[in-house]
Amino acid sequence: MSTTTPEHDKRIAEMTFASVYPHYITKVEKKGRTKAELHQVIEWLTGFDELKLQKLITDKVTFKTFFEKANLNPNADLIKGVICGYRIEAIETQLTREVRYLDKLVDELAKGRKMEKILR
Repeated sequence: MSTTTPEHDKRIAEMTFASVYPHYITKVEKKGRTKAELHQVIEWLTGFDELKLQKLITDKVTFKTFFEKANLNPNADLIKGVICGYRIEAIETQLTREVRYLDKLVDELAKGRKMEKILR
């Protein structure tokens, strides 16, 4: 597993949360999970409730802004494993690691993992 490149990190930082969010919904709903469960996972990680999340989507904030505004769960560093070919705990760039935390939680939700296991 290699670490991310500066180009990769920049691309992630500039991507808007709103552009990825519909893919998260599709991914979890296709596997029989709900948008409410997705929101529960996002709130656990970021502290964003439904209203705040909607505002961030409407404002089309980048992942950089999204995670700057987040109140990251103190247990987020317990999220480990491989996502998109990268070992999460080996990702040196903080923002990229935080985005991958979110990807991993969405992935676990879609794979049918129990909520109490996802919310470490």
